[in-house]
Amino acid sequence: MAARLLLLFIIAPIIELFLLVKIGGIIGVIPTIALVLLTALIGSQLVRRQGLGVMNRIRAAQARGEAPALPMLDGAALLLAGFFLLTPGFISDALGFVLLIPQLRRRLAKNLLSRFVILTPGGGGFGRGPFGRGPFGGGADDGTIEGEYQRKSGRADGAHHDNRLDRDD
Repeated sequence: MAARLLLLFIIAPIIELFLLVKIGGIIGVIPTIALVLLTALIGSQLVRRQGLGVMNRIRAAQARGEAPALPMLDGAALLLAGFFLLTPGFISDALGFVLLIPQLRRRLAKNLLSRFVILTPGGGGFGRGPFGRGPFGGGADDGTIEGEYQRKSGRADGAHHDNRLDRDD
């Protein structure tokens, strides 16, 4: 795996440089530099705009009490798209613009999520794993009842005494 990554980090820049030189020879140096800068500028604005939408979806999922796994993977793909778009080169720009397609990002995120088990607080996914029930609850049959209570004294003089503890939260 490390050898493949090393090969990728060596071959990809060589191919990018080759394309930049070839395209620069065809359309000229200044238009080539302008094209690289233009794709970086347009791409960064698109990543920013879509990133704000992803942040809103993450907040909405958290407000509903859901794990925002899909929007977070969507955001990670946008981060990768931004990296590709800011890297000079035409292949990296093409990959960056492809990752800006929301349907493709969601499909990639769902595919990636289907390969993992996600653990949620309260046992939402923990009890179904190969290790049985976990220490964090795990279903409706654990006998836990949540609620608040108030202890009232039954004093003979009819005075009411509140025994609740004061909390600072």
